[in-house]
Order: sequence, then C-alpha cells, then structure tokens
Amino acid sequence: MTASGATGNSHHSSQRAQAGNGKVHHPVSGGPIVQLPTAFGDFIAQAWTDLVTGAEHLAVSSPNPPTDGKAPLVRLHSECLTGDIFGSYRCDCGEQLAYALEMIHASGGTLLYLRGQEGRGIGLANKIKAYALQEAGFDTVEANEQLGLPVDARSYSAAAQVLAEMGLHEVRLLSNNPDKLNRLAKAGVKVVEMVPTEVPSRDQNIRYLQTKKDRMEHRLTLDTHVVAVPGAAAESFQTETFQHEQD
Repeated sequence: MTASGATGNSHHSSQRAQAGNGKVHHPVSGGPIVQLPTAFGDFIAQAWTDLVTGAEHLAVSSPNPPTDGKAPLVRLHSECLTGDIFGSYRCDCGEQLAYALEMIHASGGTLLYLRGQEGRGIGLANKIKAYALQEAGFDTVEANEQLGLPVDARSYSAAAQVLAEMGLHEVRLLSNNPDKLNRLAKAGVKVVEMVPTEVPSRDQNIRYLQTKKDRMEHRLTLDTHVVAVPGAAAESFQTETFQHEQD
C-alpha cells in the first residue's frame, strides 16, 4: 500500500467482499497503478471498473502521505465534459477539479473521477436539454423536473467501495455537498471533515450556484465573483475578483 492509501494490488476484485455484518459490498475491480505526471504535479493513477454498471472510474492520488498526520483529502468528482474538458462557465466543475488536484498534490490524498455521472447522473444529452430549459427561465432543479428526471441521480456505492479497497476508511472530503458526506457515511466511509471547494462564481453560473445553495443545501458563501476585465477583445479572457454582495 502506498503512503497515500492506494492499494498495491495490480488487479483486485471485490465481487465477493463482505462487510462485518455479512452485507455484500458493491463489486469493483482495480487495475495496475501507474505514474501520472500532470500540470498539477506528479500523481499515481489507478483505473477501477464498476462490475455492476460497467462504468470505469479513475483514482488519481498523491504519492506522498497526508501532511500533519491528518486523514487524507478525498474528492469525489463527477464527470463533467462541458466543464472539465471545455472549461464551460455554466458550472464550477472544471475549476473545482483543478482546485482539488492542487490541494491533493500539496496535502496528500485521492481524487476519484467518477464517469457516468454527467449532469448529476442524467447524461450528456439530457444535460444539454436541461441547459435549454434553463435558458428559457427554469433553474437547474426545475429543468430536471420538467424533463421528468431526478434532480440528482448519482450513486456513490462504487466510489465508497473503491475507497475501502484503497484503505481510505477515514477521509477529509473535498466537497461543498453534504449529500456526499451522508452517502459515504451510509456506505461505511467516515468523513472526519468537510473541506470546502468553493471557487469564485461567475456571471454565467451565479444563478446555478445560488440554486444549489438554496435548494440542494450546498455549503456555498457566494461572496466572491469573477467578471471580465473591460478592454480589447484580445484581453477578454483576463478576469478580476471582487466582493459580490448577495441579495
């Protein structure tokens, strides 16, 4: 086992793994551990397959032990093609991913990149349909409801099992979402601390984030805001941060 808590097995199946009470865990299978040098620093990576759904997830871990003897930082990051890959400002996913990787590299821990969770589990095509409804005036919760879809369809059973396989039974959770804490606790992973991952809001996502705070109980302050700096078109990607008063 590495200092960051990653399992050293090149391939591990927990299809028959059982908890102390005899309950069968969610079956997952881990692949080999490899080096992953990135713009955020050097990590080690291991792919995991959910043997129920077939979804493939990725654990990206710091090779160093957690600092100050604390429980390792853990981020459960739901796949977001628009935010993570294209840098969309409609959400804060890509910026949270970058922030979490920086924190984990500096302080030790693991980021689980959970695939198949696009749009809080409704899929990419439905997420784009929800965006169209949001442009018509609905908020992110209402848009899902208008489509007849769950507000949040994600499951963290496989994620909890991966953490258990990696020996991460007590974690500091990098998240603003208390639902993740509750779900992990029910699955047997003890969250000893919630570590905020709030990034500055933007004109394009402030309503989305306000809805998550008001209707989904996300722990957000929304007291900083990013706007485009006035100037030439060539400077349009420059930003400044200022205190944003909330109504």
